[in-house]
Amino acid sequence: MNFEDRVEQLFQAPCWVIDPLPFQVPAGSEGQFFAVEDHWLKPPQITELRQRFVRLLQKLNCYCDLEVAHPDEPVPVRNPAPEDLARKITDAHSEWVILIPSQDTLITLSRGDLYMSVYHPSEFLLRLLSPLAASEGLFFWQPPSSAP
Repeated sequence: MNFEDRVEQLFQAPCWVIDPLPFQVPAGSEGQFFAVEDHWLKPPQITELRQRFVRLLQKLNCYCDLEVAHPDEPVPVRNPAPEDLARKITDAHSEWVILIPSQDTLITLSRGDLYMSVYHPSEFLLRLLSPLAASEGLFFWQPPSSAP
């Protein structure tokens, strides 16, 4: 199966998130989630968040091969150099698709989001991503609507 077909198939799988918040903010919640979100989406906050994502992905790349692609360029780069991965991911106006072939898992990072989506995480990644996220001050959790 080619890269694009595998990505499309994994988009249908259960999704987890790597997020600066420990769980989904309930609808109608007290507080000012949208004001905070708007603040975090602006420089320098979004750059700092993207740098956390880069470090997490670099740590993950120590354990697994990563195939990284931009949606407009579906030919992935296998195990990009750490500095290339950092340059790509820290651009807050970009979107990235990261396939972990050996784990049959997909990670996406979309422009305008404060989280990375993780589709179909293997048992190995379920154990690994939580401490990697925590090492960057992030949380790894499954939204209620994606629970099996």
